Amino acid sequence: MTVASNLGFPRIGHRRALKTALEAHWAGKSGEAALLREAAALREAHWRHQHGAGLAHIPSGEFSLYDHVLDTATMLGAVPAGYGWDGGGPVSLATYFALARGNAEKPALEMTKWFDTNYHYLVPLLARDQRFVLTENRPLASFREAASSGLRTRPVLLGPVSFLRLAKTTDGSDPLDLLDALVPVYARILRELAEAGAVMVQIDEPVLALDLPARARDAFARAYGALAKAGPELLLASYFGPIGDNLPTVLGLPVAGLHLDLCRGSLDLGPVLEQARPDLALSLGLVNGRNIWRADLRACLATAQRVAEARDARLLMIAPSCSLLHVPLDLAEETGLPAELAGNLAFAMQKLVEIKLIARGLDEGEAAIAAALDESDAAIAARAASDSVHNKAVASRLAEATDAMTRRRSAFPVRRVAQRSALDLPRFPTTTIGSFPQTTEVRRARAAHAKGAIDDAAYDAAIETWTREAISWQEAIGLDVLVHGEFERNDMVQYFGERLAGFAFTRHGWVQSYGSRCVAPPIIWADVSRPAPMTVRWARFAQSLTEKPVKGMLTGPVTVLQWSFVREDIPRETTCRQIALALRDEVADLEDAGIRVIQIDEPALREGLPLRAAERDAYLAWAVDCFRLSASPVRDATQIHTHMCYADFEDILDAIAALDADVISIEATRSRMALLEAFEKRNYPNEIGPGVWDIHSPRVPEAAEMAALLERAAARLDPDRLWVNPDCGLKTRRWDEVRPALENMVAAARRLRAATHST
Repeated sequence: MTVASNLGFPRIGHRRALKTALEAHWAGKSGEAALLREAAALREAHWRHQHGAGLAHIPSGEFSLYDHVLDTATMLGAVPAGYGWDGGGPVSLATYFALARGNAEKPALEMTKWFDTNYHYLVPLLARDQRFVLTENRPLASFREAASSGLRTRPVLLGPVSFLRLAKTTDGSDPLDLLDALVPVYARILRELAEAGAVMVQIDEPVLALDLPARARDAFARAYGALAKAGPELLLASYFGPIGDNLPTVLGLPVAGLHLDLCRGSLDLGPVLEQARPDLALSLGLVNGRNIWRADLRACLATAQRVAEARDARLLMIAPSCSLLHVPLDLAEETGLPAELAGNLAFAMQKLVEIKLIARGLDEGEAAIAAALDESDAAIAARAASDSVHNKAVASRLAEATDAMTRRRSAFPVRRVAQRSALDLPRFPTTTIGSFPQTTEVRRARAAHAKGAIDDAAYDAAIETWTREAISWQEAIGLDVLVHGEFERNDMVQYFGERLAGFAFTRHGWVQSYGSRCVAPPIIWADVSRPAPMTVRWARFAQSLTEKPVKGMLTGPVTVLQWSFVREDIPRETTCRQIALALRDEVADLEDAGIRVIQIDEPALREGLPLRAAERDAYLAWAVDCFRLSASPVRDATQIHTHMCYADFEDILDAIAALDADVISIEATRSRMALLEAFEKRNYPNEIGPGVWDIHSPRVPEAAEMAALLERAAARLDPDRLWVNPDCGLKTRRWDEVRPALENMVAAARRLRAATHST
């Protein structure tokens, strides 16, 4: 009988219950015991959801209070000194959250994107002589917890090779050097799981979707040669792309099963069917765990039938392509979506049903699920023919776009002279990334306005008041380029999507980004266009309050694309170009309104990079073109900024330079300016603002600390091209953190100006 299976479930719970519990604990409103009770309740609810949907293999151990990579690091004793752990016994919650969020003494661990998703993980920091020790067998505890509720689960564990490949070392040595020290701890985890009754353990090795050097492939052979002897059967899971040229290594491993992402790695299936040993169980990732569109059940069933004809059907599992961590919980919560759209969607709960249907269809034949197949066919056909989805005017405008529209009028050296004359900024000019705190008062006003409790005039008056206060305060502390604060905006993508044709929005479609941070990605379901200006009113108002330049703030086309659930019936490139043309109109209108600095944020440029090198040039070509298409209608004296954060930039620096933004701001605090080494080697030609304040930590850095970071930056890059700014926007911080931190930042810039005898 075919096994209906899952790889992972959304952690955040109904109505973001985990977020509520975490933030109450961090605010001191609830104790550790209350937080752990809420976490346990969420886990049990998630297991019961999956059991009720008919899944036979239910994952356990993948739930996390913050991040599963951090969970793995703390379980293995990979805790840097100074965070409150003495090297023995379980890691306390205080230490765990200090690693995630920082504390008064230590900054948080570096955070970066989980492969090409918008989920962020904490980067393990290891030492050359790292000692690994099992502080607590987390998968075992979760397995036993489920068993105590009468549920048998399949434990999930981040694999040792992926853990090391995702980690960094304090001295730059290769983390894979630590494999022999690490494997015995993994073996102990597996032995204890086997002794507790676990039959199969899922070990996630997503780095198999990457281009791997021979040394990493050898590491798989060494690691799994030892781990296969530890006791339970091992299901090796890779996802986010094809295993490709790593398949010979994988198929040689002594594991019981292999999970294939057949949504993004369908090319793996043929070689696996030809080369895999007959007793290798296959988990078929047929239901897309990365997007919210309903599965084409007939196509999924056909693929499963193809595999069943070639393999023993008793060794088959039907699964999502990856963990359902990346999709919202339940479509049933969404009662306000257009019926035409809702009929084409599936969230985590609905994907469980699809998985079970495919497994049933494979076991009992198409007739057993005939009604579901017909419904799937009808939804797909209706969408393909819908006039609501396909806009001829958008297609016509896109066809008329030319290469000349992707270029500024003059090269950067010429523009720089014009901008210096127009803006008259000091050395080390100071600015912020864009947003200011979204206080309870701001959120209440937005909610009241959305519910009709206050009218447009009252809401606009409140926004005007907060904007006036923000401009006045920025002038008072001496910032050089101001921002209006974005008090009218809910989210950097949602705000624009709500004003663009082709987007739809959920009320409860939350997805975890990191820790308690959740986003509700827009759904791009039709052709995109701009019916009217989106930001001009508030930018013009803010600029009217000051003689200093105020930045117009836009989210770039690649980021809007990447941080949305994107339609799959046309190429992503086509959708991105549609967004770029809409933003191009906004940029031109901002300039016409007197805005002299316009920031087009592209934090997701690196995130969208294909995992395989062979596919990257094509992506970067169209991604850069889309940014330039949006940014290029302005005059030389108008300064274009962009912002990127929490990513490794080394492998896309040529593309970043090709964006030809006049100024780029980047996250650089957690790496202590180490990221700038890549910009230094590349001789990055334009201006750059390396962040000097980690805004994802509650710490308020002193001016001396920021000045030290700036000095490091100035030692690497031309000081005349350096800007001073935080790592990211400030919407998640409190004013009692923002005020002193920005005052310290301005003081740090002034200190450097004085030290270099510049005004």
